[in-house]
Amino acid sequence: MTDTACLTAIRDSYDTVAADYARLVKSPGELDPLSRAILAAFAEVVRADGLGPVADLGCGPGKVTAYLAGLGLPVFGLDLSPRMVTLAERSGSGDDDDDDDDDDDDDNGNGNGNGNGNSNGRRRPCFAVGSMTALPVRDGALGGILAYYSTHHLPPELLPVVYAEFRRALAPGGTLMLAGHVGDGERVRPEQAYGHPVSYESHLLPADRIAQLLGEAGLFVTSRTEQAPEGGARRAVATFLSRRPSDLQTVRPFGRPPNEPT
Repeated sequence: MTDTACLTAIRDSYDTVAADYARLVKSPGELDPLSRAILAAFAEVVRADGLGPVADLGCGPGKVTAYLAGLGLPVFGLDLSPRMVTLAERSGSGDDDDDDDDDDDDDNGNGNGNGNGNSNGRRRPCFAVGSMTALPVRDGALGGILAYYSTHHLPPELLPVVYAEFRRALAPGGTLMLAGHVGDGERVRPEQAYGHPVSYESHLLPADRIAQLLGEAGLFVTSRTEQAPEGGARRAVATFLSRRPSDLQTVRPFGRPPNEPT
């Protein structure tokens, strides 16, 4: 499957499953304690750094985007599926049981997270259709990026392009949180998902390989958590917190920060 065909399959499949996906997938508040804690830690780090807004890439119906907004982050969502973005815009509630706002991204594509405020004075996220292969933001515009179960449909050969794009968009010192299913390099081709036919693929890379690719893209891994399948889950999950170095830092292979012993 070519890169273009891959992105088309992802877009069309998620357009097809969007409504049932939004209904069936858990809200962040229903996740296990560790997953919630890592999201909270990401939000705390990005909020404390104050380097810019957060992009939730592959945001789907906006549940996690809204959750991050609830944790005090200026955040916007980007998704390849127009139908997912429509669902996120329509919900507009700003809490973690619904999805998000009915605002569009800013007109110059800088993703500054300037949604309308809600009754509590909190800014609600805005959403746009777009691809993580070519983010609609200027260099260094983002204080944080969240890629939450949104990169495993990409073929492994496309990941260096995507990770390099993450680095380009992050401000020096900015933080990436990447979470998803991992495996031994399996390539999975489901015919059905969420009660509908789909045409995307899933690529389950080893966690070590993901860490290596992040490092090669110029992002050093500051935290890595792996969770074995439990509670009916079929696949292991790995979560990475990574930083783009500041202008005075360099990155070594495999995501190790400078001066870290091997």
